Amino acid sequence: MTRPVLEVRGLRKTYGTGEATVHALRGVSLLVERGDYVAVMGSSGSGKSTLMNILGALDGPGSGTYLLDGVDVSRLADRQLALARNRLIGFIFQAFNLIPRTSALANVELPLAYAGVRPRQRRERAMAALALVGLADRARHEPNQLSGGQQQRVAVARALVTEPALLLADEPTGNLDTRSTADVLEVFDQLSAAGRTIVLITHEPEVGDRAKRLIRLVDGRIVTDVRQSPLDRVPVGARPGRPGR
Repeated sequence: MTRPVLEVRGLRKTYGTGEATVHALRGVSLLVERGDYVAVMGSSGSGKSTLMNILGALDGPGSGTYLLDGVDVSRLADRQLALARNRLIGFIFQAFNLIPRTSALANVELPLAYAGVRPRQRRERAMAALALVGLADRARHEPNQLSGGQQQRVAVARALVTEPALLLADEPTGNLDTRSTADVLEVFDQLSAAGRTIVLITHEPEVGDRAKRLIRLVDGRIVTDVRQSPLDRVPVGARPGRPGR
């Protein structure tokens, strides 16, 4: 049997003291197998941002354990933690976080440059990642020459290029209109079909509906963890009242 990509047991996280204490996570346990596609949903204050930061190894839990691809994150020194984060996790953010006045290709190459990959090899891998998200013909374009949806797909390619164990997406469609949202979610569908492991944080029901598995957080606890069949999933734009943005 292959080991889980994520194994979380009894995560607790508290901020503040005394009357100002906030219990952001209250004993969260979660197992994500290789190839799973999980959407984590919750309203403001539910704990989903805190969980995102812990899963991304950007913050540590107050108590509990977190294994990332079999590695106990809590036992890593700062340098080891940075290496694990860079090698095992591909981050996708709401704001894209692309470098301006730099080509899409150079943006996607950047993690490989940090990892010391030779220029020719990193260019080949970056072009392959751009092709995977349907943007090989935009490789020389800078972010300001791309639509919001195209910029987010460049960000997805950048997350993919290091072949991470986990793709971790934080509100990846939050800045997109309906058409661009559909394009980006189609890329996630294709990546999931190819066996990638994806955990996506979102507050948008139509985005959560596309995942294979839906988890809901309320007041720092998991209250729902269900598998969704393809027939249950709602296409973007099918729910009434979603404005374009």
